[in-house]
Amino acid sequence: MSLSAALWLAGCSKPEPAAEPVRSVKVLTVSPSALGSVYEYSGEVKARVDSRLGFRVAGKIIRRQAELGQRVKVGQVLAQLDPQDYQLGADAARAQVASAQTNRDLAAADYRRYKELFDKNFIGGSELQRRETTLKSAQASLEQAQAQLASQGNQIAYTSLVADVAGVVTAIEAEPGQVVQAGSPVVRIAQDGPRDVVFAVPEDKVAGVKVGANVVVKVWSENRQIEGQVREVAASADPVTRTYSVKVALPSQGAPALGATVNVLPQGLARAEVAVIKLPTSALRQEGRKSAVWLLDPSSMTVRLQPVEIATADGNEAVIAGGLKPGDQVVVAGVHVLSPGQKVSLYQPKKAVAGAAMSESPTAPTAAAADAPPAAAAVAGSGK
Repeated sequence: MSLSAALWLAGCSKPEPAAEPVRSVKVLTVSPSALGSVYEYSGEVKARVDSRLGFRVAGKIIRRQAELGQRVKVGQVLAQLDPQDYQLGADAARAQVASAQTNRDLAAADYRRYKELFDKNFIGGSELQRRETTLKSAQASLEQAQAQLASQGNQIAYTSLVADVAGVVTAIEAEPGQVVQAGSPVVRIAQDGPRDVVFAVPEDKVAGVKVGANVVVKVWSENRQIEGQVREVAASADPVTRTYSVKVALPSQGAPALGATVNVLPQGLARAEVAVIKLPTSALRQEGRKSAVWLLDPSSMTVRLQPVEIATADGNEAVIAGGLKPGDQVVVAGVHVLSPGQKVSLYQPKKAVAGAAMSESPTAPTAAAADAPPAAAAVAGSGK
């Protein structure tokens, strides 16, 4: 009876808790490193002169020859208006010229007749002067009609939108069938010639960007750099973004394609390198609203939490403003599975097994052959 009771008590007793595993961790010894801040902005390559071309007269567009992205030459027709009304106006002006010319001829003949009478002393000077005034009035009316005819002829020519510069069509702002007013943009052309990089800087950085300052332009699509100079800084901020537009002049040779995306590094905004403490972001642990890291105690091989202050980020690393000092050992991997006071060991990379290297030898048996029965191994070794 006593033996069975002892066995029953032994079966009901709680097993001892398993010992907490010793986890392997990677550590990093804190040491100051250089940090130099360089501001980088995204920009776009644009033509220095971007013209918006429109008709000089109003009317209905009946044809558009220009297409988006098309390269045009000087004198090339881009679009046309309906010229019928202007042709009627020219016909009316032509008729006015004919009428004024007839009146002038009659006034000239009348003046010559009265001049002959005046020479023979048949009329007085006042009568001749009246005929001369009539002739001058008729001549002025003729010149006015001729000027109106020339103006109507120009308006007919203005119904054809002709490119006065060479470049690339970057925008189409009107289509056939649309009635446009004089001066309304129809086609936008980026003129051939110098290219600029246009980017925006915030209010607190615009003071560091000066006209004539050097700028490094990184061409994203071509993986190369170009040296440029600041050509223009906007005098006022954009009312929506509150940023200032900056234009950088590019060299004429080797300029990127129109509309290319580039990264701009103004040299005037670069700061000198300073010594700071940087940690990989994998070492950080969030404790409420604060950040912390695990510090390793080499004497006891345990870890403890250490709150830290983060100043900024530098790529994939965090710049630590406080909480650490040079020489501290910080856990940089496996921070989410640790607990205060936990025993840890330093991670050791696995070494290659000698047997694995031998298995690569042509004369060594394969893993399948090693695990196979003797008969199967013999068949594998015979090559049958």
